[in-house]
Amino acid sequence: MAAGIYQFLPSIQEIDAFFLKKGKPSGKRVRDLVQNSLIQLRHQIANKTLDQAILNSPSRESFLEWILENFKGLQRVQKVINATGVVVHTNLGRAPLPKELFEELLPRLCSYSNLEFELETGKRGSRDTVLRNLLKNLSGAEEAMVVNNNASAVFLMLRTLTAGKEVIVSRGELVEIGGSFRIPDIMRESGAILVEVGTTNRTRLSDYEQAINENTAAILKVHPSNYVIEGFTESVEISKLVKLAKARGLYCLHDWGSGTFYQFEQKALQNYPTVQQEIQKRADIICFSADKLLGAVQGGIILGSKAAIEKMRKHPLYRVLRADKVTLGLLESVLEACFEPESLKEKVTSIRLLERTPEEIRAQATQMLDKFFPESDSGWSVRIEETDSRTGGGALPELPLPSSAMVISHPRYKAQEIQNWLRSQSIPVIVRVQTESVWFDFRTVFEEDEKVLSETLRLMLKSSILEQAEET
Repeated sequence: MAAGIYQFLPSIQEIDAFFLKKGKPSGKRVRDLVQNSLIQLRHQIANKTLDQAILNSPSRESFLEWILENFKGLQRVQKVINATGVVVHTNLGRAPLPKELFEELLPRLCSYSNLEFELETGKRGSRDTVLRNLLKNLSGAEEAMVVNNNASAVFLMLRTLTAGKEVIVSRGELVEIGGSFRIPDIMRESGAILVEVGTTNRTRLSDYEQAINENTAAILKVHPSNYVIEGFTESVEISKLVKLAKARGLYCLHDWGSGTFYQFEQKALQNYPTVQQEIQKRADIICFSADKLLGAVQGGIILGSKAAIEKMRKHPLYRVLRADKVTLGLLESVLEACFEPESLKEKVTSIRLLERTPEEIRAQATQMLDKFFPESDSGWSVRIEETDSRTGGGALPELPLPSSAMVISHPRYKAQEIQNWLRSQSIPVIVRVQTESVWFDFRTVFEEDEKVLSETLRLMLKSSILEQAEET
């Protein structure tokens, strides 16, 4: 049977035509990847490890679909236009890197550097000395360190300070964030013993007090990150937990999730505390992500007690979790920019996007709308609507940021079909679908992307393009 299956294998020319029909790229690199897929396909047929449904009913179409799916897994990370309005979009790379700061850093990254070399003494140095000093000066913390992400920071903190001991956490803070990262799981793997207190919606200070015993090492406060409990709720402020922990000789640890040194002018964000304010609450350790509200590269920032952080630096896990030179360099650049808050929003992309006013967003959306005049009998509807953007990325998940969107619909095409077509372009456009329409929220659309977006929209408004997509 296997020998007969090979007759259904498509040629490179057939695959090229199929990819073109599906709106996929072509060229030498694509052909090389496709050739590798064909080799893999033959290998799976020979070893009878291919999907049984394909083996039972082989056809050129089934093999073409298999190659297409395999090709999707081989495509490199590419640029997309974010028209969702979610600024720190977890699925789209979180905070976009600050272009100006990255370009300044590039020469240092593309040559040898004094990463772990003291120019004054000629001896080996520490790779994060500058970063630690920047963080301490900005925050007012006794000590600082950086690891490769905030999950690592939480794990290292618990492993070093609480392994084999009990850690008290409110039931309302036993969160799961993206990628199935769960607080109970990370605590178990760290060796800490989880002690749950309170209920999902209400936890009081007395709940923590009653749970403390001779085997308790710490109280852990966790930012809910990606959900909000409303209504009949109660939680304990970190300052009160710090006071209780210090009175009982325990650590007070704070997984803050997302932090910033910048005091936002945006009305909706004005009440979000800065790192400087949060550090004044005197938790032994506070940790947060660098690629959320801070607007930098992926990293986990750890601030707090000198004694506690020195223990963490000496733990063997630190070398496993430490940040590389690209992370350290870009984070240094962003932190240096934080010393000049008046120009920060011009240098750090995500802060600039968060600080955009409804008026300037509406003006951008209206300017784009003015370029399009669908024929009256085409069926296309294009209009501007007020909407709400989101901060995203596990920071203030439900906080609305006033914005404007261009809303497009067509009676013949489902919004999902339009969305799929936009996502299939050479520079994909990622949008929201609501009220049976496609919404382009302009809070997150860069000015430099307007030309590409304009060309894509002009192409989309030609109904034949979507009709071709329907046929495929």
